[in-house]
Amino acid sequence: MNEYLRNLSRIEIAVTGSCTGKCRHCQNGDSTQSTGHLDTQAVLEALRSVCSRYPIDTLMVFGGEPLLFPDTVCAIHREAAKLGIGSRQVITSGYFSKNSGMIERTARDLAESGVNDLMLSVDAFHQETIPFEPVMYFAECLIKASVPVRLQPAWLVSREDGNACNLRTKEILRRFESLGIPEGEGNVVFPAGNALKYLREYFAPGVLPSSPYEEDPRDIRSLSFSADGGVLGGNIYETDILEIIRTYSPVPEEEKEN
Repeated sequence: MNEYLRNLSRIEIAVTGSCTGKCRHCQNGDSTQSTGHLDTQAVLEALRSVCSRYPIDTLMVFGGEPLLFPDTVCAIHREAAKLGIGSRQVITSGYFSKNSGMIERTARDLAESGVNDLMLSVDAFHQETIPFEPVMYFAECLIKASVPVRLQPAWLVSREDGNACNLRTKEILRRFESLGIPEGEGNVVFPAGNALKYLREYFAPGVLPSSPYEEDPRDIRSLSFSADGGVLGGNIYETDILEIIRTYSPVPEEEKEN
């Protein structure tokens, strides 16, 4: 076992970089408009291999907009359920189709695949470019299909800050009250990508803080797969995931030699 992954217990999978929104707060910036998606069979094989060696208790699927490829999302969650991963999450804007039949079918498929924590990203930023009605209908379908769902808004500066974006977010959240969907903690917008480009005035000048999502490279607890198959500096399309894990090191070769 690689000492740098001794505490590995979580897997995060970016199914695609493609997105239905063009959010001002997006940390990925314009890269979220890329095309393509992660190969289903490749990621399933990698998932099985990792779980054969590590006690994974949480799996999260995201994007871009992951539900542009619902078959891949559901296949991953079915496999995660078979492998005994307890927490099986999806983060989505809820906007992947305007077709009511497609929306209903996707909600049923998510339920059947074993998703047990769906985080719906709704806030002032998403709703600038994403229509509200399909998202609300998707939320209704999730409830009908018995998929556990919670709202996951993005807050600017802090949840308590009274800026216009936060006030708009609170208005949007109130529109979901009739459905009884709980509100999660959400997240605070981090100055990177589009956020740094379009919301710079809300961040203190000078040295940027470290990302709350950045891991200690010497203590990897979450294995993150990018939509192009990349992980830990390798790629599952080229190298077996266990070999990538075995050879991973945050220490440059020249330092090792010294």
